[in-house]
Amino acid sequence: MRVLVSTYGARGSVEPMVGLAVRLRELGAEVRVCAPPDEEFAELLAGVGIPLVPVGRPVRAMVTTVVPGSAVGLAQRAAELMAAQFGPVAAAAEGCDALVACGPLPVTAGARSVAEKLGIRYVHASHQPIILPSPHQPPPARRGRPLPPGVSDNLELWEVDARNANEMFGAVLNSHRASIGLPPVDNVRDYAFSEQPWLATDPTLSPWPPTDLDVVQTGAWFRPDERPLPAALSSFLDAGAPPVYVGFGSTPISASKDVARVAVEAIRAQGRRAIVSHGYAGLDVIDDQDDCFAVGEANHQALFARVAAVVHHGSSGTTTTAARAGVPQVVVPQGADHPYWAGRVAESGIGVAHDGPTPTVESLSAALATALTPETGARAKAVAGQVRSDGATVAARRLFDEVRRARSVRGR
Repeated sequence: MRVLVSTYGARGSVEPMVGLAVRLRELGAEVRVCAPPDEEFAELLAGVGIPLVPVGRPVRAMVTTVVPGSAVGLAQRAAELMAAQFGPVAAAAEGCDALVACGPLPVTAGARSVAEKLGIRYVHASHQPIILPSPHQPPPARRGRPLPPGVSDNLELWEVDARNANEMFGAVLNSHRASIGLPPVDNVRDYAFSEQPWLATDPTLSPWPPTDLDVVQTGAWFRPDERPLPAALSSFLDAGAPPVYVGFGSTPISASKDVARVAVEAIRAQGRRAIVSHGYAGLDVIDDQDDCFAVGEANHQALFARVAAVVHHGSSGTTTTAARAGVPQVVVPQGADHPYWAGRVAESGIGVAHDGPTPTVESLSAALATALTPETGARAKAVAGQVRSDGATVAARRLFDEVRRARSVRGR
């Protein structure tokens, strides 16, 4: 079986898809991954021996320069992403049996169109539940398209969201579809999601309530990471009590120096050492004291198992990795799906949701004081035993079964 995995986004979008690709290959599939051409993704895929098909512009430069919430340049970026699906992604999908896609609508709507043209299995994958239509939650606002004030009915808001998606992406999508002989679609969002989207989140940490949408929740997708921690980091960990980790991943923060200072001072106020992760925000240690250590990209699965708490932005990947490690969390949500995951951490009793994106020494110290209690630590360990570790395997086996059944039907 040949599978193409297509995604566009920062580390949190690419890493899970690599996890799926690794599991598919273990089952005997030939797999390639379409992803942004950033050096970190080339190194990631080279490290697991899976070919990268570079698509689009480097994502780090875009993420760190686009003003949060701004729609400036959105139409051009969307058009470029859409064109890439009908260009290099379509070329890479030739001869494949399935195409698994995640990311923004220009990516997934274009990818499904390519799969439709080729007559192959298409799967929409999501690593965050908030984008899937549900009467239990409102849609996230799209850039430049605020949701109407005063409307509280979630289903009505999802209808507004569908109209917004059509206005933003419908004309471009249907133009590309016409160029390859496909008819127009009248609901871009629902077409991209398909009738049975896959949700790659953990059912204990992030349960999906039943809806009319036939969502398949597989569990979160992780790649096995056996990399040792850097020697200097291991030495720092060995030199004292477990420190507190702070990092904001691929989320840029305008006042990064101030955030680093606040975090380190709050951690010190709890009598703890600190590990500061650079990330896209460029966080760093604030002085030359030996109770802090700065780290770049590292194996979080190994690192989180050795820290006292994790302070982070609230992405699905970091939240789930910390939950799997059984370590308490403090989530300082910056946007996107971060408030959702902050809420899940608090509701699960495995940590604290910080109130707002800009912590002070006092507010973060208070959050850490709660996260570091024996009660929160015990709850985090208990939930860790319930978090699934086989999500990517479940998804890979399901895809194999679906393609096998489709072949059987065609062979009759």
